[in-house]
Amino acid sequence: MTELLHLPVDALIPDLKFYLEQQGVAVLTAEPGAGKTTRIPIALLQEPWLKGKRIIMLEPRRVAAISAARFMASALGEQVGETVGYRVALDSKVSQNTVIEVVTEGILTAMLQHDPSLEQIGLIIFDEFHERNLHADLGLALTIESRSILREDLRVLVMSATMNPKPVAHLLGDAPILSSAGRTYPVHTYYVQGESIFNMYQRPYSDWAKKVAITIQKALQEHEGDILVFLPGIREIRSVQRECRSYIDSIYNHIELMILHGGMSASEQDQVIVSSAKKIRKIVLATSLAESSITITGIRIVIDSGLTRTPVFSARTGMQHLATERVSQDSADQRRGRAGRTQAGICYRMWSEEEQSYLATTRSPEIVQSDLTSLALHIAVWGTNMNELSWLDQPPQAAHDQACQLLIQLEALDEQKCITAHGRELSKLRVHPRLAHMIVQAIPLGIVQQACDLAALLQERDLLSFHEAGADLEHRVQALHGHSSYKVDHTASKRIKEWSQRFEQQARLIKGYHDHRSTEYDLSSSYTGVLLSLAYPDRIAKNRGNGTFLMRMGRGASFASSSHRSDYLTKASYIVAAQLDDAGADSLIRLAAEVSESQLRRLHAHHIQSIHQVDYDEERESVSARIDTYLGAILLQSVPDPKPSVEQIQLAIVKAIQRKGLDSLNWTKTAIQWRERISFMHQLDPDYPAMDDSTLLAEMDEWLLPYIEGIRRFHELKKLNTVELLLHRLSWEQRQAIDTAAPTHIEVPSGSRIPIDYTDPKRPFIAVRLQELFGCVTTPMLGHHIPLTIYLLSPAGRPVQVTNDLVSFWQDAYFDIKKDLKGRYPKHYWPDDPLTAEPTHRAKPRKL
Repeated sequence: MTELLHLPVDALIPDLKFYLEQQGVAVLTAEPGAGKTTRIPIALLQEPWLKGKRIIMLEPRRVAAISAARFMASALGEQVGETVGYRVALDSKVSQNTVIEVVTEGILTAMLQHDPSLEQIGLIIFDEFHERNLHADLGLALTIESRSILREDLRVLVMSATMNPKPVAHLLGDAPILSSAGRTYPVHTYYVQGESIFNMYQRPYSDWAKKVAITIQKALQEHEGDILVFLPGIREIRSVQRECRSYIDSIYNHIELMILHGGMSASEQDQVIVSSAKKIRKIVLATSLAESSITITGIRIVIDSGLTRTPVFSARTGMQHLATERVSQDSADQRRGRAGRTQAGICYRMWSEEEQSYLATTRSPEIVQSDLTSLALHIAVWGTNMNELSWLDQPPQAAHDQACQLLIQLEALDEQKCITAHGRELSKLRVHPRLAHMIVQAIPLGIVQQACDLAALLQERDLLSFHEAGADLEHRVQALHGHSSYKVDHTASKRIKEWSQRFEQQARLIKGYHDHRSTEYDLSSSYTGVLLSLAYPDRIAKNRGNGTFLMRMGRGASFASSSHRSDYLTKASYIVAAQLDDAGADSLIRLAAEVSESQLRRLHAHHIQSIHQVDYDEERESVSARIDTYLGAILLQSVPDPKPSVEQIQLAIVKAIQRKGLDSLNWTKTAIQWRERISFMHQLDPDYPAMDDSTLLAEMDEWLLPYIEGIRRFHELKKLNTVELLLHRLSWEQRQAIDTAAPTHIEVPSGSRIPIDYTDPKRPFIAVRLQELFGCVTTPMLGHHIPLTIYLLSPAGRPVQVTNDLVSFWQDAYFDIKKDLKGRYPKHYWPDDPLTAEPTHRAKPRKL
């Protein structure tokens, strides 16, 4: 073992050993440069509780995991793969002697799923936990569950550089917290003057990249040392690289412009991280990969764009996209600290000091804003409910529910959201469940290799320039195999092929794997669209004209570019979208492939539904019937239905009446009167049916539907006896009672039968000449207690008074009205005592 320099974290090691021995859990925070990543695991190698077991350390980034393992192995005077090893995607160096194993992303989750008790593990370290990687949160939740149920002796250590340790300590059962200062040098911070890059970046065709390049030139001129520039992604790295290239080549002879991102191979990343023997200055254009856990030797200047690329899931659309956002304050501080790892440094921030105060304090955890499909699958395999696990931040219920619905569509979960045998097979492939489903479903089709290629293509950065190649994924497939004239990113091509080989190795573990080609499907034309439809069944889309498509999920989509390279896709009958931006009403299609209807019908037959539709055709004025074939929201075919059922025809007629209104029926005077009388009775007794328009329209299934068999045209409705339809709604007792409580006519003292008007069910009335009511002492009643409203008419039939209290009328109003009427109608009979006078429908009683 080589002699190690003293680092700040060394002072915490005795206490850490004590806490892990006694309590089994601890939280350690240490500023950059303290040595926590490489010093702590080695310091715990000889602990008694570790005897015969291993330490697993989770690193959120691949390059950091490899770097940490190499550093620790070197400190022990060994090669990687002996006492210290690593396991990352596409690469691993471990042996039977490995005790410290540094792993990335989903590897810990896979280990837990394979062996929930982790019998061979003594300690799990979650390093750089402040990055709040989705797999780190899931891994911690599953580890806590395993420790509480299966392994009380399992030790857990959470380490972070910039994070409030109290919440995670509470999650671990009030674990002890240890804190260490870092070994950093002072860093002087400059806020770049002028318009903020935050604002410039939002505008298309802005010169934000030129502003970054100018800041790099300024730093080269004014300060010594290598420069690390933080940019949100590869596209931005290329833009700044172009801006810098001519300037640097023409003025500086001893400067090397380098790039660093997660898609590079380990050897390519090593060339950036390790010091060059040449006496040159480095300018490293990097993504957030360089924020923590790795030290790029020679860096003394940091230029921070203040931008980062973050996966954001939309519960509204069920889709995830990468969003370019402002960094949080803790990320900005982490980036600035890269300049002070070995000596005093300089940091340029491409925003104002005022804007600094508006940045979010900490970064948002992936678990609250990312696609949760993989997480939902792992939880289902684990065999528990999401809400039963211990989370530092609870996963959003809406995003989890949508993830479960997708897994049900992929047949990984059943309708009760329990794992299926197919779901367990998907979990064996370390790839998104969409792509895993595609690979597994490709086995019986005999095109596993093609599926693995496509899965690798889809999870890596774009092999071709979108500007040149357009949105067609088939161009990428051809380019991967050298059958294209497009300029190919060879680094990406090599990595894609490595992933494809790894996926094929994993596919061999799937039950029923075979190499022979199936003849069940005719897929000779192209496999890209077919396979894509398996991975993205919800994004199968049908052309609806004008360059827009309707996706199976019901959302609209259109192509993001009118590039001639993908123009023909806008004319395809069916496509499958692999990459979408969900901004706006319609999603923008970034990657897609064509698929035929026949292929969709074969591969997705179990999801295709035939619906018998019967509607009333307003133009033809008759019932039309058809059979519609749907795949989700997509109408594949519509053909006439020669034999619609009687019930469907009746329902179509009813729906048409509900649209057009009750006037479609034959409302005779008698029918109208019956409807009004029943409405009046409904006011007295709710057991009588309501007769208002809205109720009758809503309840047509009850009173109309059974009686329209055989009717297919609207004019035939006029033949229906609406009186009988209404009476069918009344019981025998109700029919008997209505004649007594709500008669059609009432006989007045003159002997006339006067019709009762029930137009207003709350106030039925009659209109009768005043003289015909002489001798009527009390007001006639309906329903035994409802006074009848009476319109009293003159001999000419004009209203002279309205009353529902005849007693009061005879006592008071009559005498005033008598004076007026006697003057206008002198030949008529106007007695002084109307209560004893003889009623008459003539001018005078016969005996006078």
